[in-house]
Amino acid sequence: MRVNKEILEKAKKIKLILADCDGVLTDTGTYYTADGETMKRFSIRDGMGVERLRKYTDVETGIITGEASEVVRVRAKKLNITELHLGVSKKHEVLKEILERKKLKAVEVAYIGDDTNDIEIMKQVGLSACPADATKFAKEVADIIVQSCGGYGAFRDLAEIIISAKKTNNKKIIDEKI
Repeated sequence: MRVNKEILEKAKKIKLILADCDGVLTDTGTYYTADGETMKRFSIRDGMGVERLRKYTDVETGIITGEASEVVRVRAKKLNITELHLGVSKKHEVLKEILERKKLKAVEVAYIGDDTNDIEIMKQVGLSACPADATKFAKEVADIIVQSCGGYGAFRDLAEIIISAKKTNNKKIIDEKI
């Protein structure tokens, strides 16, 4: 994926990536068992994106989602996600709290979202992104539309842009890609 210089400059400043869950880390589908339990499908590629950010940069990761799902909590724990906010209706207010607590500036935060409930926070961060299959509303405000769909590597796409922009330990990254 080709990324312009403006996006790379924004990506260099990022210290925290926040993501919506449904439609970004999942494919928006929810599966139900006969007992009424819910299941979600997560991409292993996105998980590798979290791992690569941890390995090659100092960028932290977080999830802000409207749904209060135990499944999301389990996934976040498995990936050692540092910020987890479930059942959130006003994501931009959570962003404000995170900025104050972590002493970050908005330009140091990236957010990837896919729908109307993500627009306000997308407008407030330094780098906003959305999956290829996001709603037109999210696409209109995103700095970048990544090439993958939600639940199929969209987070990984954004992670790789940030890793490349920071060029941290670049030789190891290139060697690993070969």
